[in-house]
Amino acid sequence: MTQATTALPPHVHDLTLTRLIPSTPDKLFRAWTEPELIKQWFVPKPWTIARAENDLRPGGQCLIVMRSPEGQEMPNPGVYLEVVPNRRLVFTDAFTAGWVPSEKPFMTGIISFDPEAGGTRYTAVVRHWTAEAKAQHEQMGFHQGWGVCADQLAELVARL
Repeated sequence: MTQATTALPPHVHDLTLTRLIPSTPDKLFRAWTEPELIKQWFVPKPWTIARAENDLRPGGQCLIVMRSPEGQEMPNPGVYLEVVPNRRLVFTDAFTAGWVPSEKPFMTGIISFDPEAGGTRYTAVVRHWTAEAKAQHEQMGFHQGWGVCADQLAELVARL
């Protein structure tokens, strides 16, 4: 595990969400890494998480299976690139377990938990491979969807 450097230079294909959440970095990290907690906040309701698996180490698998209200399941496999407990998670869908390249890489997620007065600065940077992928994610409702999820995350960690 490496030291966290949370300030990232912006990239042209980034979508970013940041919030000051009145909680501690360790609670936010738990909510991002414990499968039973992930299931409680990770998708906007009425969507749910059918399955969540994490192997918290660089090269370890991360898998989240989202379920639509109609029951359609959408698996999202990937691997962790960086894990800094209570500070930072970096993962990508460019690879699956065992460093097997995925058929269509879409994004890399860079999640930071920075303590500051009033709580933790939660920052989610989603870096896309192409301008088209970024535009697609915006059209899918990135800002609204990730915003709703950040609200659900804040509600969850307030109860931890």
